[in-house]
Amino acid sequence: MPSAYVNNITIEYETFGPATGTPILLISGYTGQMISWPMSFIEPLVEQGYRVIRFDNRDIGLSHQFDDKGIPNMSEIVAGLKDGTAAEKAPYLLNDMADDAAALLVELKATPAIVMGVSMGGMITQLVALRHPDKVKAIIPTMTTSGRPGLPGPTKEAQAALLARPASVSRLAIIEAAVTGNRAYGSAPPYQASVEEISEKAGKAFDRAYRPAGISRQYAAIVAQPRWHEDLKSLNVPTMVLHGSVDNLIPAPCGKDAAELIPNAQYVEVENWGHDMPEKAVPILLDHVLNFANQYK
Repeated sequence: MPSAYVNNITIEYETFGPATGTPILLISGYTGQMISWPMSFIEPLVEQGYRVIRFDNRDIGLSHQFDDKGIPNMSEIVAGLKDGTAAEKAPYLLNDMADDAAALLVELKATPAIVMGVSMGGMITQLVALRHPDKVKAIIPTMTTSGRPGLPGPTKEAQAALLARPASVSRLAIIEAAVTGNRAYGSAPPYQASVEEISEKAGKAFDRAYRPAGISRQYAAIVAQPRWHEDLKSLNVPTMVLHGSVDNLIPAPCGKDAAELIPNAQYVEVENWGHDMPEKAVPILLDHVLNFANQYK
């Protein structure tokens, strides 16, 4: 896969579809490599004539690793939320990750693009639109939050599953942790992924690149990121917020809040969909994405 030197780091990326097609940039969530975007989602977009771009966020997959920054001290960062020093104590912020995404679009001559991001990637999507409005044609923040303090948080089970350390740094332990996490915050029937589906995806991700230190720095970026919810009121970009009704990690009211803050944003809530992208849910998600995106081709 190719890489690009943008924003002073190397970003691994992959493109699909015609170079002349309307670009759709897909931004992965916390811990997620670009392969977390399934081909079953990408191929129908390409068939519709879109130029689809997916990439590894910094510190994950095959993109630049910030190992020189060490492991962040989360106690200091959390304490810094009270005195306003959290941002300077984190290795980097979501703002920097948004700048990476915008710079990649420029490098690939893919502006303005429709930008879709899941979870942390949905936060980055909002920040790309806020920080680089000329690079964006429309946005689809997905299973994400406005970042406004006071919104509902994850269930205890979902929070524990997200932050739990695997029993060991082994392929089997990582797969087992992925299954446990999915059952805590993944989709309900009829979309629920099978153990085999979860295991296959987790195994492929582990084989490609397992970077636990990068995961810890990404988490610090989420926690230390200055709140941006008030800025959403000034956005002037077509927006569809997509969320699942049974998301136990970032509950649906968090996505709904983003839609209410962004002028004229559309909010779509999918019944029985959680904080994942199981194969059984892909067709209905594609229907919503294409119905929205086709207005801005």
